[in-house]
Amino acid sequence: MYTEKVIDHFTNPRNVGELADANAVGQVGNPVCGDIMKMYLKIEDGIIKDAKFKTFGCCAAIATSSVSTELIKGRTIDDALKLTNKEVIDELGGLPPQKIHCSVLAEEAIKKALSDYYIRQGMSEEEADKLCGVTETSCDHCHAKE
Repeated sequence: MYTEKVIDHFTNPRNVGELADANAVGQVGNPVCGDIMKMYLKIEDGIIKDAKFKTFGCCAAIATSSVSTELIKGRTIDDALKLTNKEVIDELGGLPPQKIHCSVLAEEAIKKALSDYYIRQGMSEEEADKLCGVTETSCDHCHAKE
């Protein structure tokens, strides 16, 4: 059902926890669905220097959170905004169809955190959400992108 890489990121997740000096935080999910992701980013000079996460969810939710933090560390903000759920899935060697929504949540948690960064820099929430491609997140939204 799960690839070895998914199981590895679930049993040995990378970058778990909070960043005390995070200057970008984003949370997405739906408690009804059971998956909630919170991303913490430290951005300096437009580069993501550090990333951590806290996720309440299944094996796939934890694995996609873990691998997505690895994928965005060292990227520019613009490059991190280009991260897609497909890239997360590919990095993990695939996900079962019913777990694709977890990769969507990982992508959207990053966008939400980057939007928060821009808001902290003085941009309006509406402008920041538009720039980062933030949309309403819910189970229906995630499953619609599968």
